[in-house]
Amino acid sequence: MLYLQATNLVKKYGNRDVVKDINMNISQNEILGVIGPNGAGKTTCIELLIGLKEEDGGTIQYFMEDFKNNFGVQLQSISFFPRLSVSENLRLFGAFYKKNVNKYEMKEILSKCNLTQSANMEASKLSGGQQKRLAIAITLIHDPKLIFLDEPTAALDPLSKKELHSLIRQVNKEGRTVVFTSHDMEEVNYLANRIIFINKGRIICEGDPKLLIEEHNVANLESLYIKLISEEVSEC
Repeated sequence: MLYLQATNLVKKYGNRDVVKDINMNISQNEILGVIGPNGAGKTTCIELLIGLKEEDGGTIQYFMEDFKNNFGVQLQSISFFPRLSVSENLRLFGAFYKKNVNKYEMKEILSKCNLTQSANMEASKLSGGQQKRLAIAITLIHDPKLIFLDEPTAALDPLSKKELHSLIRQVNKEGRTVVFTSHDMEEVNYLANRIIFINKGRIICEGDPKLLIEEHNVANLESLYIKLISEEVSEC
């Protein structure tokens, strides 16, 4: 089932095209990795898809009822309400979606995100890994079908990163579609069953990462990344 379809998507900042005629589909139950260099347009593209920014050209069509309430979003900047605990933050974010989180639902989401022992701790005092898990818990609090994660494991230690990977896979196994950005090609290869490579505002490559590695005759996803960027530079 198709969840959304972007056609000829364009976003300009002044005279600069940040997103250039991007065509993108997102389907049910996939894990889609969006990769590319810094400044390539990845985050802007996601912000367009979730309605945080307005496109300057093209269309976005949603194939789900009440699509805004079926999105869960974790952007790079994580902001929690000051002086509120983990549970209080979750309840407040749930209220934004008109979701009254009962004690059983709270227990379930805390357990899923490995935050049970931190339920009454002030959110701002959590470790980096705990804050990332809370950010994902917030994206799940209203039970969305589609979640967007912008560099969910950036700056985390290996153990915290492994915990986040397990959580993302669990969320997907429960029937949710996950779209994430990352600069960690090992992470992308581990999580994604499809990738979209964006550079200079355009999609330059997409597909199953394992098949793309074979097609381009490279050893791994990092080698593919370097090859594609090198080819783009040589064409300039």
